[in-house]
Amino acid sequence: MERIEVELFTDPGNDTVVRLPPRRFPGVLIQGDSLSIIRDDVAGIVKACDQGDVSEAREAAAFVLADLDELLVRYKAALRAHNIPLPFYEAP
Repeated sequence: MERIEVELFTDPGNDTVVRLPPRRFPGVLIQGDSLSIIRDDVAGIVKACDQGDVSEAREAAAFVLADLDELLVRYKAALRAHNIPLPFYEAP
């Protein structure tokens, strides 16, 4: 294990925005339990698709998308607050 200093752009939590050296742009630190939940949600979508339950798959996918949208909003707000450009193209 190596100990390093990181730059913290948001309050610590389940989806903290940090920048690791020598990275140019920050990333999002997702806690292990939160990552496991995302994985299980996506597995549920795959299962619903395999079973032909498009309605269930779409509903579950909408929840995952909403969660990811919230995470992306937090990420973009953190970068804007620190005058860091987004590392991706954002369609108007």
